[in-house]
Amino acid sequence: MMDAIVQVVLLVVILGAGFLAIRFKDLLSSVVALAAVSLALSLEFYVLQAPDVAIAEAGIGAGLTTAVFVLALRKTRRKEEER
Repeated sequence: MMDAIVQVVLLVVILGAGFLAIRFKDLLSSVVALAAVSLALSLEFYVLQAPDVAIAEAGIGAGLTTAVFVLALRKTRRKEEER
C-alpha cells in the first residue's frame, strides 16, 4: 500500500515538473525542471526495484544531460542582450 502512495506522489512530481519545464520562459529554469523530472524518474525506478536503471537515469539523465544543457546555455546569449 505504501509503495502505491509513493508511486502516485512520484508520478505527480514527474508530471508537474514536466509541465513546468514546458511552461517556463527562462531556459535555465526549464533545464532545472527537466533535471527534477529525471531525478524523480530515477526514484521511481528505484521504487520499482530496478536500481541499475535508477543509477543510470540519475547519472546520465539528471547529471550529465543537465550539465550539457547548462554548458550550452552559457554559450548562448539572451534575446535582450542582442540589441
